[in-house]
Formats: sequence, structure tokens, C-alpha cells
Amino acid sequence: MKKVATLTLILLISACSQDPVSTATDPDPINAVNSSTTDWLYLGQEPPGLIPEAFAPGIVTTEDYEYSGVFTPDMKEFYLSREGGKYEKMTSTVFQYKNNQWQESVISPRMGRPFFSPDGKTMHLGKRYKERTEAGWSEVKSLGSPFKDVPIMRLTASSKGTYFFDEFKPDFTGSIRYSRLIDGKHEEPKLLSKKINGGRSFHPLIAPDESYLIFDGEREGGYGDSDIYISYRQQDGSWGDAINMGDKINTGASEAFASVTPDGKYLFFTRNMGSDKYENVDIFWVDAQIIENLRSK
Repeated sequence: MKKVATLTLILLISACSQDPVSTATDPDPINAVNSSTTDWLYLGQEPPGLIPEAFAPGIVTTEDYEYSGVFTPDMKEFYLSREGGKYEKMTSTVFQYKNNQWQESVISPRMGRPFFSPDGKTMHLGKRYKERTEAGWSEVKSLGSPFKDVPIMRLTASSKGTYFFDEFKPDFTGSIRYSRLIDGKHEEPKLLSKKINGGRSFHPLIAPDESYLIFDGEREGGYGDSDIYISYRQQDGSWGDAINMGDKINTGASEAFASVTPDGKYLFFTRNMGSDKYENVDIFWVDAQIIENLRSK
């Protein structure tokens, strides 16, 4: 069985055994920065170019397991999952920008992989979600029908309210579906074409304007394990061929969980830096110009 299937099973088990999300506690200040400038953005890190770099070494990226990093639309919260070191179990963590400094807090174990609606009002957690309130995030709620019986690992939403999500299957494969928002309700999920589902397809990321779809999986012609792919919306509304994002993003190791910062400037993803036991998975980032470079091809 290939390594991506093993990692996928671990993540699915984690997603299906999520505990209720508690209020973040024990903030750990990271660094004070000048709020009158934009130096506080991206946890105060120097942005990368077109070669991926580990994100926030020693703060976010360590010798332990970190994956699925994503910012809220206001860029003042950064969520990820991590395990190892002081985190004995898989833990959902948030970095929040408060009082001119970034603070790290543990939210809960096994929260899932958050993704935020473009308007910032909803935190999607697979087939569950939370709503932004004046007091913070609401309690966890269920999407209900027609999603409650679907084994979703990651669900993302466009500005139109269309959901794109993966469906994990018992044979360790996966496919990506979508569900449009019509008259205030989501339609029955529909399977994307074989251009997207031509192999093991997981963890979709839909652009806010639905102009591109990024996902990961194993396909013929890849670099040896899970790679990250992109497909662009065509003029007729269909999806183009899945394009491997290249040897700067993908390696012989496993790459997965792509996200793009809400300002559209940087692509984030995770890469296995350890053995096939995934004891060291790191979060990388790279200039999102790569998305436009590939579009031109």
C-alpha cells in the first residue's frame, strides 16, 4: 500500500473522531511587531520567492509533525495541526495576532482541517462547521443532509457558496465532488470529471472565484508519491486537464494540503520530511505567481 494511502487513513480517522472544539487557552507570545506597518503579516516572516521555503522555522515548522496551515481572511489567525514535542497527541493549534504580537494557543485535539469561507463568517471542518459571532466562533454544527453520510476529509467553499470536497473510499482511493448553492440550499453532490478524478484525488482547494482548483493525489507521471495538481476553469465552464505543479513544489516525498493566503500572494502546502511513518511533516510556502505561470502554459 502506498504511503499516501496510509497518511490519508490516519487523517480520516482523525477527522471522524473529532472532539468538540474548546476555547483556545494558554497563549504563548511569539514576537512583538509594529502594528502601524504590515510587518505583522505572515507571522512576521520574510516572504519566499518561487522556490518553496519552510514557513516560520522554529515557530510553525519544527522537526515534528505540522500540516494543513491556513489563514483566516483577515490574516490575523493561522490554524494548523501538529504532533510531537510538547504536543503528545495530534493537536489543533492557532496563532492569533493580538496586542501587537502573535500568540500560539492550543484549541483542542483532532479538530479537523479548517478552511474559511471567503467572507470569513464560516470555519468549515469537513462536514461540520462553526460560525463567526461577536464573541468568537460558535459551537460546532453539522452541515446535515446531503453531506452527513459522506466521509469528507476537507471541504472548501467559493465566494458563490459552492462546496468542493473529497470523498474517502474504503479502497484508499478518493474522489472530489462539488455542490452548488441554489436558492439558499446545497444541491446533491456531483462528481467532477475524470480530468480531476483520474487517480487518487484528495484535499481540494477551490479559488474564491472558482477560476482554479488545486488538489493532491497519486497519478501517472507524478514524482513518486502524493503530488499537488492544479486545474483551470475553461471558457466553456469545464475543467481543464490536471497539471502537476512541478518539481519545485513536488518531490519524491508526499506533498498535500494546498492553501492560498487570502490576499492571493502565497501558496502553502505540506511536505513529508521524515520516513514513511510521517514523523516529520512540515509546512512550506511559495510565491503564488506559480499559479499564473502554470496557467499561461
